[in-house]
Amino acid sequence: MSEVLSAPLVVEFPFTRSLGPVQSAFLTGLRERTVLGVTTSDGRTLVPPVEYDPVTAEELRDLVEVAPTGTVTTWAWNPSPRRGQPLPHPFAWVLVRLDGADTALLHALDAPGPDAVRTGMRVRVRWAGEREGAITDIACFEPYESEAAGRPRPHDGAFADPVTGIVAPARLDYTYSPGRAQTGYIEALAEHRTVGERCPSCRKVYVPPRGACPTCGVATEERVEVGPAGTVTTYCIVNIKAKNAMNDAIEVPYVYAHIALDGADLALHGRIGGIPYDQVRMGLRVEPVWREGGRHPDHYRPTGEPDADYDAYKELI
Repeated sequence: MSEVLSAPLVVEFPFTRSLGPVQSAFLTGLRERTVLGVTTSDGRTLVPPVEYDPVTAEELRDLVEVAPTGTVTTWAWNPSPRRGQPLPHPFAWVLVRLDGADTALLHALDAPGPDAVRTGMRVRVRWAGEREGAITDIACFEPYESEAAGRPRPHDGAFADPVTGIVAPARLDYTYSPGRAQTGYIEALAEHRTVGERCPSCRKVYVPPRGACPTCGVATEERVEVGPAGTVTTYCIVNIKAKNAMNDAIEVPYVYAHIALDGADLALHGRIGGIPYDQVRMGLRVEPVWREGGRHPDHYRPTGEPDADYDAYKELI
């Protein structure tokens, strides 16, 4: 058996969300160097503010301004900052209870080393030079010797040009190893073949193989070559252009489909090409199209065969 594959993998997407009145006021306030919290019916001040009381679930709308100074309640040293973290050099992650607040805010503390950080130390906000209405408008916290400030002051939450929505990039970097079964599957794809594995109990052929039957829970080892042609069992029309190099040349709208390859008992997904998007249909017979040097099918195109009968693939939808 060949060596099991391993490679770095990045999953990344932008998460876009609208803001309600509380979060809008909080983020707009940061842009204006103002930290807002929200008060509950029992007099607690929550920073960052939330729209509903975490204890009673009642709606919260009473905004207050708290001080940009506070006290570290707990901390952890970060000796090796990663891409996108607040500071490029080692720093401490801290929970800071700002003066006037009853809850703590998580952020970075710029300190020369772990010996300079302690629970109970006084800190203040270091504002970013350019602010846009995001938590990054607080560049970090920094040590600051001062007495605790007074009680929070009521605030109407009104600012010019309020922030009403944000785009939060989400990214996960990790090393992926597909294991024995999928390593064999990937290596076969490099030879323009598709292989699955058959369950010794129920005799179903799974593509891509998992190394075990999800129905019977027993290990699978018998490799079975399937396809190359298959049947579209169901599909969706994609109208939003993906933001990555692989899909840059693909114009929307296009179709992504579940395809049951001949001989397989599990449908895999792939892009449908060579046909107008509005002519793709359930039962369409398709075959893979490979780019020169490609390690997987670029897309699937119609074979020209008659459509498959619904009864032939209804269990694979």
